[in-house]
Amino acid sequence: MKKLTYLFVAIGAYLFTSCNPMDNIYTEIDAQQEVITGDVTFTLSDDDYAALDLNYGNFNSVDDAKTKIPSLLTDKYPVWGKGSLATVSFNVYAPKSTESSLEIYTVTTADYDAYPDTATYNNFDDMSQVYRLLNDKYPNPANRLLVSLTYKFYNGSVNYLNDGFLYLNGEWNFIQGFTDDEYTAMGESYPNFSNQDEAEAKIPIFLADKFKYDNKSAGDIEAIMYKLYVGGGVTESYVMYFTYDGSSWSKYTNEIVETVKFGHDGTTWIPDNTIKYTLVGDDYVYIADQLTGNADFDNVSLTNLAKYGDFDYNWSEDQILYALGVLADHINPTAADGQKYIFTYLLYDNGLNEKTMSVIKENGVWVLNN
Repeated sequence: MKKLTYLFVAIGAYLFTSCNPMDNIYTEIDAQQEVITGDVTFTLSDDDYAALDLNYGNFNSVDDAKTKIPSLLTDKYPVWGKGSLATVSFNVYAPKSTESSLEIYTVTTADYDAYPDTATYNNFDDMSQVYRLLNDKYPNPANRLLVSLTYKFYNGSVNYLNDGFLYLNGEWNFIQGFTDDEYTAMGESYPNFSNQDEAEAKIPIFLADKFKYDNKSAGDIEAIMYKLYVGGGVTESYVMYFTYDGSSWSKYTNEIVETVKFGHDGTTWIPDNTIKYTLVGDDYVYIADQLTGNADFDNVSLTNLAKYGDFDYNWSEDQILYALGVLADHINPTAADGQKYIFTYLLYDNGLNEKTMSVIKENGVWVLNN
């Protein structure tokens, strides 16, 4: 029991008489926390949206996301500080209208005969001719007027086409439709679908073949017009949007995926465009080639740079900065002012060391970004 009492007394004496050492310890801990950095890439989960009180699992805009995501990052990575990066993907609500057509029109022989360049063969062979007809037929169209147009078009042979033309904000927008043969290829007995579910199931499969040579990219959205039998011998035309994920098409759900990079500035998370780049052997060779003949760099240092794939102790910080700027212009020649890079490179000085340098483009020149 005496030993325990003495221990309490000793601790009490230390606490009351030794404030400065403890302060130093806390200061050291704080300093360690300030330099903790991380780099993460992730997609917001349902729980993340819920934490931001976004019940529909999307943002109204990219700017909305840039405003709200920093608080989420602070909660998820509370000890990360300056220099940390987070690349975040998220959903943005971007609705597309799926209105039915308001006009269904088949181009007549009289229509072709009304123009000298289409009268001879009674078909179009240039899309400008189609738009000319639309402007003449609908001189004062209402905004979002959709015309389901059936017409003949010559492109090596005469094809009977049915496409949509949506008048939006002062101009006609082409919307891909299907030919009679394409409906047949999709298993339809008539040039239309018999119900909505059938259209939604078959069109994505068909688009994979239709656009296989069009170099579509993941995230592309395509407007498609199709005809639907509604009963009583009547068909109507509708517009539906489909999106491509890089390998297949699916019905567009009014959401697009955006990705924004955030960086920690020492106080909070802010939208950031920093790119982390680690130099490889060819990069050192490229820099040496580009700097050969530059009076600010000696030939021996450049030869060693290309040969060994690292900078050495003869290089000053300013020289390395200039060299990395030359590389940055090579890998990103169209970089705008404000673009940031964190370069990781090798420096030989009493052994091989891995170093980093943060740069930013200002007034067309790469400078240190401290």
